Amino acid sequence: MNVKTRQQIHLFLLLFPATAWLIIFFILPVLIVLLYSFLERGTYGGVTWVFTLSNYQRLFDEIFLGVISRSLWLAFLTTAACLLVGYPLAFFIATRSPRWRNALLLLVIIPFWTNFLVRTYAWIILLRSEGVVNTALQNLQIISEPLNLLFTPFAVAIGLIYGYLPFMILPLYSSIERFNFSLVEAAQDLGANDIRTFWRVLLPLTTRGIVAGSILVFVPAVGAFITPDILGGAKTIMIGNLIQNQFLKARDWPFGSALSMLLTVIVLVPVLIYFHVSDETQ
Repeated sequence: MNVKTRQQIHLFLLLFPATAWLIIFFILPVLIVLLYSFLERGTYGGVTWVFTLSNYQRLFDEIFLGVISRSLWLAFLTTAACLLVGYPLAFFIATRSPRWRNALLLLVIIPFWTNFLVRTYAWIILLRSEGVVNTALQNLQIISEPLNLLFTPFAVAIGLIYGYLPFMILPLYSSIERFNFSLVEAAQDLGANDIRTFWRVLLPLTTRGIVAGSILVFVPAVGAFITPDILGGAKTIMIGNLIQNQFLKARDWPFGSALSMLLTVIVLVPVLIYFHVSDETQ
């Protein structure tokens, strides 16, 4: 056995555990879901081994298109809001001294120490009619009657933004922290004002952080089901809730699988955009 063959065997042995894990716990389940999406629902749940395209045709029903469009809209809104809030905050953290920088990053990470479900339930206390927000507004005499904040799309959006904001801040911080600020000084020496320097120098060179953070927020937001279920009630259903209901309540596994494949395609689009942007910025 020559040296090259030995190296190939060693490489195969190194890659085998990760490859086997990926095939068994990712590729095979996706293929099973894909197969189920082309089958018919059984009489008492499960599947009947009859090929059909009706599950994908049902995706174009008005009621389901409404749920899908609402999910996309809330995911885009969450991503945009996290970007608008996260970019200035990430810039502020990245430009502090190392001691303050570490303390501020710790404050960003601290929410991860608490269970996401508990943090979501906490918003009920804040947004309900007798909650902190309405009580404060009434005490300040800004409103005379409690606002209907809970179990609305507004509550869902607030919960999603709060839950996924750190996922935007951390990639942005990493990108800004590596930025060469001497380029800003050079642009200002050439006569560029702060706004022009930001648009022409800082923003283009931190694009990878923006795209990475947007993906980390958009992907879980579009498929979220805990936050809409708790803060939206039955009034604000997203595609994640619809998939959950199809598998656990309606027991319509084929249609739930078709919805899952649609969600997979939606998630793959921003990932492909990230790869495209990464190739262009290298």
